[in-house]
Amino acid sequence: MIPNILQLQHQTRRHFLRDGSLGLGAAAMAMLSLGERRAQAGPPPQLNPFAVRPSHYAAKAKRVIYLHLAGSPPHLDMFDYKPELVKRSGQDCPDTFLKGKRFAFTSGVPKLMGTPRKFAQHGKSGQWVSDALPKLAGCADDIAFIKSMFSDQFNHAPAELLLYTGAAQFGRPSMGSWVTWGLGSESQNLPGFIVLVSSGTSPSAGNANWSSGFLPSVYQGVQCRSEGEPVLYVTNPKGMDAATRRMTLDAMRDLNELQATELGSPETITRIAQYEMAFRMQTAVPDVMDINKEKPETIEAYGAKPGGASFANNCLLARRLIEQGVRFVQLHDWGWDFHGTGPGEDIRDGLTRKCATIDKPIAALINDLKSRGLLDSTLIVCGGEFGRSPFREGRTAGSQNLGRDHHPHSFTLFLAGGGVKGGVTYGASDDLGFEVAENKVTPHDLQATILHLLGLDHLKLTYLYSGRDFRLTDVHGHVVKPILA
Repeated sequence: MIPNILQLQHQTRRHFLRDGSLGLGAAAMAMLSLGERRAQAGPPPQLNPFAVRPSHYAAKAKRVIYLHLAGSPPHLDMFDYKPELVKRSGQDCPDTFLKGKRFAFTSGVPKLMGTPRKFAQHGKSGQWVSDALPKLAGCADDIAFIKSMFSDQFNHAPAELLLYTGAAQFGRPSMGSWVTWGLGSESQNLPGFIVLVSSGTSPSAGNANWSSGFLPSVYQGVQCRSEGEPVLYVTNPKGMDAATRRMTLDAMRDLNELQATELGSPETITRIAQYEMAFRMQTAVPDVMDINKEKPETIEAYGAKPGGASFANNCLLARRLIEQGVRFVQLHDWGWDFHGTGPGEDIRDGLTRKCATIDKPIAALINDLKSRGLLDSTLIVCGGEFGRSPFREGRTAGSQNLGRDHHPHSFTLFLAGGGVKGGVTYGASDDLGFEVAENKVTPHDLQATILHLLGLDHLKLTYLYSGRDFRLTDVHGHVVKPILA
């Protein structure tokens, strides 16, 4: 048997270069290690990866609740009122708007389609909101609308990846992972990044929307469920009690610590932390996920139903989670792809029914956080991955249902709380809603703004991987300062 065979099996290229007798490899690795220590602001391997870490500067928001309306809602029928589009409804789209453009399901010359919804101005700020969202309209003075969002992706999965990871391809860390890696979590019994999904379907990009990418896997979003077992595979196996589980984890921790000492792998530290977190979650998760502990009037305000699975339940759970110190809560609600392929995707009755599932819960979340003194330190973001077209979708142009195609060239989302001005509108699209007319905002700009509100400089939050420094905003992004309080 070859001496020290087990040790040699664990040798990596890094060990070989470090120990090389010529010294050149050691010198090169020393320089790389120095750069890695300089570039990475995350936790040293020997420390608790969930520990709270200082921000780059004073934060206005301590936590984020991101409400993703998966499929992308018809913003022209909800938030962005276009009287000129209504006036010209049924006319051919101008060639100037179609030239050089690609649309997901429309070709030729489509017909303009003004909104059939009724719009009105609300609050002291006079924000335009349609009749599809009567409860949310009452929060107009707490909301900042960005009506000049722009994306270069017109299919769902790539657009979601761009929005959440800063790149339209798989493999990058998500926004919630960057935030928890950079700031840690105030909760030691719950993950710092939790995901809740409603309407029965995951978003098009799946769990890549909350992946940790090349960051340590401990920072990946943990998906919880509001119905049934809150987190799969966290409860003890049949026949194992808490004492036995604790003894098992202690033995595994000792073995992992030996391996960490020998190999210095950050993933081993991650493994230890994940096992310990899972043990603590066995008690903490069932407690925080039990909305029966809320007052009946609170449950009613959200429209939640204990024991069920809904966007309303998830909004209430989001508030309970951030109260326990969770840093980033991401809600995904499926069913906003309003092509008009059926009655449920019609922007008249179909949109009324779908909006009824979010209108009351979002308004309740804003008002509930405000009444508890948490809105000022909690940033709420709500919107889709892109917008909907100002014309009828090509496949359904002759049907009885009114639907819109994908439209990344201009769309609307909104923010509330967490250092954002209320009652303001930033940016605008043109009179027909085709293009951004002023103050274009990209997904990278939105990401830079969210990080800024959390006290993180998107230019400094970098991670050395594959030979270069990566960041959420890649080489792009500017903070949208006019919406900041």
